[in-house]
Amino acid sequence: MPSSPNYKRDLKQEYANQVKRGETKVRAKRNAARRKAMKKGLVKKGDGKDVNHAGRRATGKTNILTKSANRSHGGRIGNRAGKARGARIANASKRRKK
Repeated sequence: MPSSPNYKRDLKQEYANQVKRGETKVRAKRNAARRKAMKKGLVKKGDGKDVNHAGRRATGKTNILTKSANRSHGGRIGNRAGKARGARIANASKRRKK
C-alpha cells in the first residue's frame, strides 16, 4: 500500500535495483527456456503451463508443469514444499494416528 495518496513509484530506480541484483539476467533465462519449449511444441501461449526449472537455479534442465502444480511448491523442494509449519505438524499427527 502506498505511503500517501499522491505516492508515485520511481520505476527507474526499481529497474536499476533489479539490474544490480541480477534479476534481469535470471528473467532472460526463464524467458529463453519458455521460448525453447514453445519451439519444441511443448507449451503454447495461454495453455496454463509453466516451464519449471529442475533444481534451484536455471541450469537448463526444465520440465512442463501446470501453473498450480509449479507454484504450489512455495519456493522449497522436497516433502516440505508449499506447506506452512502448522500444516506439516497437523498432517504429521494424522499420519501417526493411522
